Amino acid sequence: MSETGVGVPLNAPVDAVLFDIDDTICEYERSTGELLAHAFERAGVDPFFETRDYVSRYSAFLDESESVSDLRERCFVDIAREQGRNPDLARDVAHAFTAERDHTRVRWLDGAQEVLDRFEDEYRLAAVTNGSPKMQAQKLGTLGVECFETVVYAGYDTRGKPDPEPFEVALDAVETSPDRAVYVGNSLDSDVRGAHNAGVRAAWIANGDRTDPTPTPEYVLDTPGELLELSWVWY
Repeated sequence: MSETGVGVPLNAPVDAVLFDIDDTICEYERSTGELLAHAFERAGVDPFFETRDYVSRYSAFLDESESVSDLRERCFVDIAREQGRNPDLARDVAHAFTAERDHTRVRWLDGAQEVLDRFEDEYRLAAVTNGSPKMQAQKLGTLGVECFETVVYAGYDTRGKPDPEPFEVALDAVETSPDRAVYVGNSLDSDVRGAHNAGVRAAWIANGDRTDPTPTPEYVLDTPGELLELSWVWY
C-alpha cells in the first residue's frame, strides 16, 4: 500500500474531513475577474493588474488585515506601488470592488452539497478558511451549511494558511489526529502545503489543471463530487 507525502497510507482510515470553503464547496456567481473588471470601470481607472496579481498577494497581507475589504485594499495598493502608480487609484478600485461584492451570491460547486450531506453521518466535519468570519458566515448561511462542527477563520482566529496552526485547531475541535484526517481545498500553496505542514493528507480540487502540482497532493479531483469515489471513503 503506497504512502502519502505525510507518511500515511493512502487508504488509511479517515475519521474527519476538513474543508476549505471558497472554490472548494462553493463559488461566487460573479467571478473575481468579472467583478475586478467592473470595479476598474466603476472607479474610472484603466485596468493595470489581473486577478492572479491580487490573489498571489492574499496570504502576504492576511494576518495583518482587519477584514476582507482591508485585505483587498492592501493588495491593490501594493500592486500600484510596485508598478509606480498612484496608490489612491488602487484604493478607488478596491472600494468599487467592495461596493459590488455580495457574499450571499454564491452557488454550490459540482457535487459539494451531496458530499457534505453524505459525509455528515460518517465523518467529523470542519472548515478551515482564509476568509473573514462575517464574509464566510454569509456564504455558509446562504448555502444552508450546518454540518461543520467548527469553522476556523485562518488569519483571524489563527495564523493564515499554510501555517499549520488553523489545521491543528480544527483537528483539536473534532478530536482527530492528523493521520486520521483529510483536508480538501483548491489552492496548492495554502491548502495542500498547509495540510502537509500539519501532517494531514490533502485532496486537491484541480478544476481540470493536473499539470505537475507542487506540492504534490495525495488525491487530485476535478470536482468536489469526486470525493465520493476515493478509496478511503467508507473504508
